Amino acid sequence: MNTTAPSEAPSERELLDAYRAHLSRGRASLGEMFGGFWESTSHSASVHTSDGQRFVNCAGYGVFILGGTHPHVTEAVVAQVRANPLATRLLLEPVSAAAAKSLVDVCPPGLTKVHFVGSGTEATETAIKMARANGRRRLITTVNGYHGKTLGSLSVTARSVYQDSFQPLLPDVTSVPFGDLEAMEAALRDGPPACVIVEPLQGEGGVVLPPDGYLAGLGRLRTEYGAFLVIDEILTGLGRLGRWWGHDPETVSPDVMLVGKGLSGGVVPVAAAVATPEAYAPFDKDPFLHTSTFSAAPIAVAAAKAAIEAIVMEDAVAKAAKIGADLKQRITEEAERHCPHLVADVRGEGLLIGVEMREAGLAGELVLELIDGRVLVNHSMNNSLVLRLTPPATISPDELDQVVNAFGHAFSVLAGRFPASR
Repeated sequence: MNTTAPSEAPSERELLDAYRAHLSRGRASLGEMFGGFWESTSHSASVHTSDGQRFVNCAGYGVFILGGTHPHVTEAVVAQVRANPLATRLLLEPVSAAAAKSLVDVCPPGLTKVHFVGSGTEATETAIKMARANGRRRLITTVNGYHGKTLGSLSVTARSVYQDSFQPLLPDVTSVPFGDLEAMEAALRDGPPACVIVEPLQGEGGVVLPPDGYLAGLGRLRTEYGAFLVIDEILTGLGRLGRWWGHDPETVSPDVMLVGKGLSGGVVPVAAAVATPEAYAPFDKDPFLHTSTFSAAPIAVAAAKAAIEAIVMEDAVAKAAKIGADLKQRITEEAERHCPHLVADVRGEGLLIGVEMREAGLAGELVLELIDGRVLVNHSMNNSLVLRLTPPATISPDELDQVVNAFGHAFSVLAGRFPASR
């Protein structure tokens, strides 16, 4: 045990050694492969590193719909830190009530009960427990769906690479192809009433859009077979797709909707399960049935309330639709100009855009080239062919130009490295 007071800040080499020793050797190696940069500050779509580099942030797995350090959210959090960052869990706490009302006010009709948690996977766990409390112990998920990696959530994150090391997971879980209503109906028919969990658009699955009418069809099946429907809007909600919620265009009313990522305002992690009164009834009856020490922590719900306010003030939903359509078109044009033999598709909605490559390994090559162009993007955990862009609605025209130019240069480099005639 080292009890010596530090005399000076550690060097980056010492920090890397500490990362490798105490956090993750694999993550440290990935960081070195991506250039060995250390994030230091962020604002809107810009991330600055300790050596003075500036990157355009199209990464963050969808968290930064408002960009980094949005002033309205940051100021609300700082004020809450100074006033009362964590609650006693015994007395009533006003910020959580105000945040819950703010969230319900922008949710689809019927979703009026809120359970705040610290992360998306906790929101999924909450929904699974709520379904069980309502008598639905059987789970139906979709192939390549992604709902988190804690044990219950992992049970419905239908990809063996993440599940195999942790078997056995929850029992009675069925996976059906995303977008396939016939398969879903067969699964619902084959057993007692079930809990169905689905994304409006598969993000980690590679920005996969379902056929028109899919979610409305799920709503009809839910009624016919007495299912408990959970719609996972952790990535797709709060304006990311150019509308408040991904399932807005379709006539479907979930029992529970999961919210996260952008709810943080890019400042403090927070997520929520928002339910109908009927679905929430077991939790309403017994407030100790499902609890967490840090659930609805004042500092987190202050961020959530301010994030919703800022999304409205920034007109982020409309901006996401407009900016996203323009960006998708411009990236498509760059791909067609430089390497149509390498890029299979550019797709998405709003500010969730996927670039699908034709061969394994090319997405990783593209990520590295974009880092050289000072643009950050994410891979798709459930589809190694697809990289994803989730830029903020606050991105500037100059930053958009930088993203497009970086893609153009990266596509050109890859075309030279992997020519069509090879």
